[in-house]
Amino acid sequence: MNQPKAGRPRSEQAREAVLHAVDDMLLEVGYAAMTMKAIAERAGVGRQTVYRWWSTKAEILFEASVADAEEELAVPPADDPRAEVTAYLDALVVFLTRSPAGAAYRALLAAAEHDPAVKALVASRDVLGDSARAVLDRVSTASDQAVARLVGPPFFWVMSGRDPAALDTAALAGDFLDG
Repeated sequence: MNQPKAGRPRSEQAREAVLHAVDDMLLEVGYAAMTMKAIAERAGVGRQTVYRWWSTKAEILFEASVADAEEELAVPPADDPRAEVTAYLDALVVFLTRSPAGAAYRALLAAAEHDPAVKALVASRDVLGDSARAVLDRVSTASDQAVARLVGPPFFWVMSGRDPAALDTAALAGDFLDG
């Protein structure tokens, strides 16, 4: 017989409210200005509720980012590998430049440079690599090097402040598949 878990069950409604609140606050006030108290207030839940499920704002932001990234970076299979890889690269660029989840991911990467706990959190789940592997498993070989070759160029392009509209994802897809 299964023993019930101690404490109250996690309310999916409260969880969703917290995840939406952290996304909104990131865009409005930025990562550094967010606090657990403000997240709880914005979500309309008590601080105890937030702390019961997450220890830090980084954990909340990471959970929100991962869940959204899985959805936003999922590319349906295509008959043409170039079309599928191009679609993935287009989704990746949109994720990194226009998505609240992408903004959260970028904020966490920046925080990871100075905070070992955030660095470990980000390293615990390869958000971009997992999505790239799903595509590569269908069109090529999904080795770590292949993932880096696929994700690296658009990631570097975006993170170095270049205009994402000037990035030719179809050419990148062709270079990847031809290389």
